[in-house]
Amino acid sequence: MLKSSGAMALATMLSRLLGMVRVIVYARFMGDGPIASAFVYAFQIPNLFRRLLGEGALTAAFIPLFKHKEKTEGEKEMWYTANAVVSALIVATAFVVGLVMLGISLALMLGEFNIHTRLMLELLRVVFPYMLLVCLTAVFMGMLNARGYFFIPALGATLLNVVMIATVLLIAPQWGEDLGDQIFALAFGVLVAGIAQAVFQLPFLFRDGYRLKWVSPWNNDAVREVIRKMIPATIGVAAFQFNIIITQTLAFWIERSSGSKIVASFEYAVRLIELPQGVFGVSLATFLLPTLAGLAAEKKFPQFRENLRKGMGYLFYVNAIASVMLIVLAGPIVSLLFERGEFTAESTQRASFALICLAPSLLTYSAVNVMARAFYAMGDTKVPMQISAVCLGLNLVVLIPLIFAFPKGGQAGALGLANVMSSFVNVMLLSYALKRKMPKWQFSPLFAPLVVMLFAAGIAGGFAWFLHAEWIVRMGAETIWHKIGEVFVPSILALILYWGITSVAGLREARDLIALLLNKQVKD
Repeated sequence: MLKSSGAMALATMLSRLLGMVRVIVYARFMGDGPIASAFVYAFQIPNLFRRLLGEGALTAAFIPLFKHKEKTEGEKEMWYTANAVVSALIVATAFVVGLVMLGISLALMLGEFNIHTRLMLELLRVVFPYMLLVCLTAVFMGMLNARGYFFIPALGATLLNVVMIATVLLIAPQWGEDLGDQIFALAFGVLVAGIAQAVFQLPFLFRDGYRLKWVSPWNNDAVREVIRKMIPATIGVAAFQFNIIITQTLAFWIERSSGSKIVASFEYAVRLIELPQGVFGVSLATFLLPTLAGLAAEKKFPQFRENLRKGMGYLFYVNAIASVMLIVLAGPIVSLLFERGEFTAESTQRASFALICLAPSLLTYSAVNVMARAFYAMGDTKVPMQISAVCLGLNLVVLIPLIFAFPKGGQAGALGLANVMSSFVNVMLLSYALKRKMPKWQFSPLFAPLVVMLFAAGIAGGFAWFLHAEWIVRMGAETIWHKIGEVFVPSILALILYWGITSVAGLREARDLIALLLNKQVKD
């Protein structure tokens, strides 16, 4: 488990680090003002499909069926099913893209909008076809994952970031004279990046025996099964993404009416959360889905429960310290990464406060991601959907009073706090439902280690806070090297302390992860 997800995590880390470079370049280029908010919100809508499909609903519905066909009917039927799903996706997404683009064009022609809402709609019209490209990428990545390839599919995302970084640095400055024109270069860069990411997967699939063929999706049993499971799975596995887009929609409306700076500030905080979540949480969840699906198909439920329990233990171990470090060092991290160009000291205050409020959700949303996949591996997509629907409603109920109660400069923090509350409830409800579905499943063996992890992370966080204060007094934060030291010296020493405490406490996760790093055999 650790080696397979670790290989994927390595590729994902490269992709996410390049993604962070992209966000840094974006922050310098457009800051967190109204134009930045228009682009962030426009890109978020088709990008939601990447997260829903590439890291969620499509793979959750498709991979168990793909693995079942491989084990019960052979590779020929497996590839036939894959082509039927690909054909259905092309038809469905092309129809949706065409319909949305037509609707946006009519709205722009007939509607009356303020300048920033109009800019957002114009940008959305350019970037929305990215949805079709990302649907294909999601299927190709799911097929490679199901065949045991994790590194290469995750590496494909690096191309997306490379293209988008190059667009900002090389193309955008030549696109026009002001930011309102130059921002469109970034929108077209998204489309080019989507093409590159989809095409990158194909040579590896071809080498494994796959050939692209049109298979009529009409009245196809496999397509019907994927659709039937995918619709509820879209809500079930993607609670975090739905919460983000719903809260950002509300924030965009409030920002337009009040002049606050919310959308872009919160987006920078989300990107910082997604770095550890993507590197380890999504990597582990992506590995677990085909693994658990295979065990469920073979009725090996003791191994199913043990793999799930181990996976969640590793997830908690990594994310406990990651969330604490993001809280304690939020200001220095945001300042180091983003504070230059159009991104000012005031921008740092807004984004860092949002990060502090959002960071605890790193633990809960990663757990939701893994636990939902346990249901999908057993063919159940309805229960996670029902639970997520409840939590989405809770998120809005909590958010609306919070966002008006927070001061104008800190309203992005209200979005983070609402997400933390709703995600915690999501974990509790999923735990209860999993116990009902699988009576022999026990969450209690995870509870005591989790308490130790949180205790150790708290001590390490206090240590990091003390070291940061000492660094500021003795070294300052005037130069880039001082800022690097301000973040990395406290965090590295705190990580060592965290590992030391958990090792002395005898946590298996501490032992297994260090054994993996030292390339030793992980023992049960």
